[in-house]
Amino acid sequence: MTASLRTPEGVNALALASEIAAGDPLAAASALRSRGVPPELAAAALTQVDLRRRATAKFGPDAESMFFTRAGLEQATRAVVSNRRAARLAAAGVQTLADLGCGLGSDAIAAARAGIEVYAVDADPVTAELAAANVEALGLGDRVRVECADATTVRVEGFDAVFADPARRKAGRGRVFDPKSYSPPWDFVVGLAARVPRTVLKLAPGIDHDLLPPGAEGEWVSVGGDLVEAAFWCGPLAATPRRATLLPGSAAMSGARGVELTGSGTLRAPVGGVGAFLYDPDPAVVRSHLVAEFAESIGGRLADPDIAYVYTDDARLTPYGRRLEITDVLGFSLKRLRALLRERGVGRLEIRKRGSALEPDQLRRDLKLSGPGAASMVLTRVAGAPTVILCRP
Repeated sequence: MTASLRTPEGVNALALASEIAAGDPLAAASALRSRGVPPELAAAALTQVDLRRRATAKFGPDAESMFFTRAGLEQATRAVVSNRRAARLAAAGVQTLADLGCGLGSDAIAAARAGIEVYAVDADPVTAELAAANVEALGLGDRVRVECADATTVRVEGFDAVFADPARRKAGRGRVFDPKSYSPPWDFVVGLAARVPRTVLKLAPGIDHDLLPPGAEGEWVSVGGDLVEAAFWCGPLAATPRRATLLPGSAAMSGARGVELTGSGTLRAPVGGVGAFLYDPDPAVVRSHLVAEFAESIGGRLADPDIAYVYTDDARLTPYGRRLEITDVLGFSLKRLRALLRERGVGRLEIRKRGSALEPDQLRRDLKLSGPGAASMVLTRVAGAPTVILCRP
């Protein structure tokens, strides 16, 4: 149906749908049909307008002219991530790129805008069609060629670099967490670096560190505090063993660099007592195994060697995690905790946990909160003991 939306009639249907789609879907469909738009085209236009509105968070103004499917939008790389990756490839001297598993084309688009010529393929015909439509809609057809093809058939040796985003979904099974079930197969994906040294692999953030190829860089990326992906940078593209990249959440800031923390990923942070302040590291810091480097950056320590909360005696500014001021540290007792919160009039309670078997939702019900006050609670362990830490909101 994408082809029909690109015809003059389809463009008109999209324009009409944009005007009236904010209301009831049935009423909107009826309104389009009353203006002479065929039912199938009306339905497609309304669906596309809805997807474009949802896509604004990922793509900013570009979303207004792009084409999406629901699954494709969910899996698409955010502009703030793809733009940063493209800038890094361009800075490394990459002029031509093979994009294997291009999806809706977000990484190919970013690379083209960074001055890189891209050959992009996707094995799914509908997805490849959408990627080609997006490239054309954004005026990048002279820098990006999109084809429907099996990634394993591409002669990647003729390109400066390869970017591979293996499919992590199978029909009827949802997300695939085992790399052996990726498409293309993991052996092919991880073998790309032997064929083209400058290879980047986009992977699920839960990927095992042990799968990192020798000498490659493992990067974990968060956007607005949400962990969104891992990337393995191979060959001469590897600059550090581990990297945590924290990017802003707004698509309007897609050109922003964000902040980075790098290190070996093997250091152990010092362990000591609970201080006056608790820091909850960004998930990219935790997943990249850079908690020790984060602790060092603020002169902090752990209160338990296996729990990634960092403590300091003085307040420290940091972009790598959220700081909470501690008011109370106590062993877990529901009765005591309920009495303390009631005494302070706490009716709104944020609950964080790490290393605790307690379920926050059930605990909140058990506490029977009431009152105008607010607080933050951290359920954790200190020196192996279950501990409750109360903090200012």
